[in-house]
Amino acid sequence: MSESVVQAIQEVRQRIQAAEAAAGRPDGSVRLLAVSKTFPAAAVREAYAAGQRAFGENYVQELQGKAAELADLAIEWHFIGPLQSNKTRIIAETAHWVHSIERLKIAQRLSEQRPTQLPPLQVCVQVNVSGEDSKSGCAPEDARALAHAVAALPQLQLRGLMCIPEPTEDANRLAGQFALLQRLQDELRADGLALDTVSMGMSADMAQAIAAGSTMVRVGTAIFGARHYHS
Repeated sequence: MSESVVQAIQEVRQRIQAAEAAAGRPDGSVRLLAVSKTFPAAAVREAYAAGQRAFGENYVQELQGKAAELADLAIEWHFIGPLQSNKTRIIAETAHWVHSIERLKIAQRLSEQRPTQLPPLQVCVQVNVSGEDSKSGCAPEDARALAHAVAALPQLQLRGLMCIPEPTEDANRLAGQFALLQRLQDELRADGLALDTVSMGMSADMAQAIAAGSTMVRVGTAIFGARHYHS
């Protein structure tokens, strides 16, 4: 096993602990999701050996392939990328979590296609907090209605909200986008939905996200290194 992945996971966990402490939050209040997209199954196996159990993938075929190759491990697979309706069955049958629900149609298909012998699929509604046209996610003003509709579906369990803020060096802009997601989550909980997950924060902005209330950070580069995309 390469020391680099083990060491990187330890360093990321230390960063999370430091951010929890700085925000006055209890140790262990933030989960680490290791984003393994574009990295081989061998890298996932190394991270698993270092104690990591939850892994995030952005591409349906890649998640399907790795889940099959690593079926001997008790991995919790999270799908965090855009999901097209013609690919929902694979995710409904393979993933444990989906963070990227932005349309009711996708949630309905996942609900219908989730095998009844499996536990409910754990899901988050993705909100486009930056308003960028290039970003996935529902509009903030639509999040409440979508969340309530998703929460009512069988075979799904709505856990909370997810966002990908714009990549910006402006700490105030970033804080505002994180605060928007947290405010929407608070509104939904006030409505009576039992939500416990705010999926926000990545390698570069996890400390700010934790300060704003994140309960799950999605970290790839800081664990596995720079990504190599296939041309």
